[in-house]
Amino acid sequence: MKLLHPFAKTNREKRSGIPAAAGALKWLLLIGIAFALLSAHTVVAASKDFSGVEIRIGGGDGKGGLTTPIQILILLTILSVVPAILMSVTSFTRLIIVSHFLRQALGTQTMPPNQVLIGLSLFLTFFIMQPVGERINQEALQPMLNGKMTEMEAIDQACIPLRQFMLRYTREKDLALFMNIAKLPKPRNSQEIPMRVVIPGFMISELKTAFQIGFVLFIPFLIIDMVVASILLSMGMMQLPPIIISTPFKILLFVMVDGWNLVIGSLVKSFY
Repeated sequence: MKLLHPFAKTNREKRSGIPAAAGALKWLLLIGIAFALLSAHTVVAASKDFSGVEIRIGGGDGKGGLTTPIQILILLTILSVVPAILMSVTSFTRLIIVSHFLRQALGTQTMPPNQVLIGLSLFLTFFIMQPVGERINQEALQPMLNGKMTEMEAIDQACIPLRQFMLRYTREKDLALFMNIAKLPKPRNSQEIPMRVVIPGFMISELKTAFQIGFVLFIPFLIIDMVVASILLSMGMMQLPPIIISTPFKILLFVMVDGWNLVIGSLVKSFY
């Protein structure tokens, strides 16, 4: 049997057109695994009586804290889930959904492109969440960097501003739904609601709010479509798609009323 190099491209990969960059990704994965093993401070006995591998998590100074390589590993892990956190606990969900609804209502298909809408939503999210970020920096991040609290205490402290922000825009009905599913007792105050209930409740509340705003945005453009379709039908031009005529009028109406200013201003003000 012919042995292949573990990172050599197979005939199937060559036939399917997989780019050569896949091999580089495999090497990066191998390097990452090696770095993770070295970061864990693996101590291997060099004597003849070697019987195992010892992985030391603590720094060995008696303080019980995490070593710098482990902190870096945790930081890289957190960075990998930042997109999910961004979509789950911030205003990004409402902004991006309303932006796509607006594009569909205008009938411009892929204009503005997805990259522009995502970039706009990201910067608007940064603008809206800046007060919350400042509180997290002052109450959790800086005390942790100064050694006044541990990593877990900083995480618990950082959850307080986020919980307050999410509960402000979460319906009680959505919170009760997940409380009942989790079979948790009725909380006496908002601080007793766990984050595993607050986050999904906040997300479905944001989805409902975004769909409501999208419905309102569709109404004026739907009226234009109906008027244009009625005029074309009365003129006997049934072979001409109404969207070809209505799209320029919808864009003209949106520009004349300064639509981006109105829509973005209303979205940002809905969080204040």
